[in-house]
Amino acid sequence: MRAMLRQEPYRIREARKPAEAFEFLEKEKIDLIIVEMMIPGLSGPEFCRKVKSDRRWQLIPILMMSTLHGVENELAGITSGADEFLLKPLHPAIVRARVQSMLRHKAAIDTLEEAESILFGLAQAIEYRDNYTAGHCQRIAWYSVSLGMALGMQSSELLALHRGGFLHDIGKIAVPDAILHKNGDLTPEEWEIMRSHTVKGEAICRPMKSLQGVLPIIRYHHERWDGSGYPDGLRGEEIPLVARVLQIADIFDALTTARPYKPAYPPQKALEILREETARGWRDPELVEVFSRLHAADETLAQATMGVHWQQLELLNKNLSSSYNLSCFQK
Repeated sequence: MRAMLRQEPYRIREARKPAEAFEFLEKEKIDLIIVEMMIPGLSGPEFCRKVKSDRRWQLIPILMMSTLHGVENELAGITSGADEFLLKPLHPAIVRARVQSMLRHKAAIDTLEEAESILFGLAQAIEYRDNYTAGHCQRIAWYSVSLGMALGMQSSELLALHRGGFLHDIGKIAVPDAILHKNGDLTPEEWEIMRSHTVKGEAICRPMKSLQGVLPIIRYHHERWDGSGYPDGLRGEEIPLVARVLQIADIFDALTTARPYKPAYPPQKALEILREETARGWRDPELVEVFSRLHAADETLAQATMGVHWQQLELLNKNLSSSYNLSCFQK
C-alpha cells in the first residue's frame, strides 16, 4: 500500500493493531482510514463500528480491503460503516483513484463543517452584541429540545431545534444597532426592518443543505397561533411544529431574563404571561400546557436562570448528529 501511494503527497500513519490506530485518531487529524477486514484483536467490521460510533470520527471515510471473496463479506464491511470495499489482489491505479476520490469527498465535508461553524459563530456574535442576551441561545436550545423530547419528536426535529436555538435570530446581523438596542418604541418603519430578520436569516442559511430543517424555525418563530404574527401570517398548524416549539422556549427565556425595558420575571410569572398570551390566541395551547407541566416536573427547567444542563446536551448531541459539535460553544 505504501508503494502504491508513494508518488502522492500523503502523510501516512501505520498501526499494527486497533489500539494503536485509536491512539492516532485521538492525537492527530486523520482524513482517511484504510483497514484490513481481518486484523488482530478486533475484526475490520468491529473496528469500523467503533470508529463510526464516535461523533469525533464519524465523518472520516474508511476503505476496507479483504482477500475474502463473496457478497456476504463485502456486505458485512459496508454495513459496518466502511465507505469503500476493495478485494485483493489490489490494482495500484484503482487504489490511487479510490483514495483520491475519498479524500476529495472528505475535503468537501470539511468545507461544509467550516461553513456551519462560521454561521454558528456569527449567530453567537449577534448575541454578544447585547449583554442582556448572553446565554440566550444556549438556554433556548435546552428548553426547545426538552419540550421536543416531551412531545416525542424525531431525532432530526430535535437536532433542528438544537441548532435553531443558536440560529433563529441570525438575520439580526442585518438590523442596525440603533434599532436592535433602541430603548423606546420602534417606529413603523423601524418595526418593518426589525421584522425582516426572519426572512433575511432564512436567506443566509438556505444555501446550507445540512440546515434545511432549521429554515422553518428561522422564518416562522414569530408567527402566532391566530395568524397575527409575521412574516407570512400563518395560523394554527400551518406554522411548523418546530417553529412553535422554539417560540415557546424563546418567549419563556425572554421573560425570565432582564432586559433594558423590563426586569427578569420569576418562572411562574413567565408561565402566567404565556397562558395569558395563549388566551389571546397567540400561542399553541397544547404546547404551552405541555411546557408548563414539564416545567413543574423538572427541577432543571424550574431554575429559569440556570446554566444549560451540559451533560444531557452533550449526550443528546452525540446521539443526534455526526457533524454538529458542541465543543465550539462556551460552557
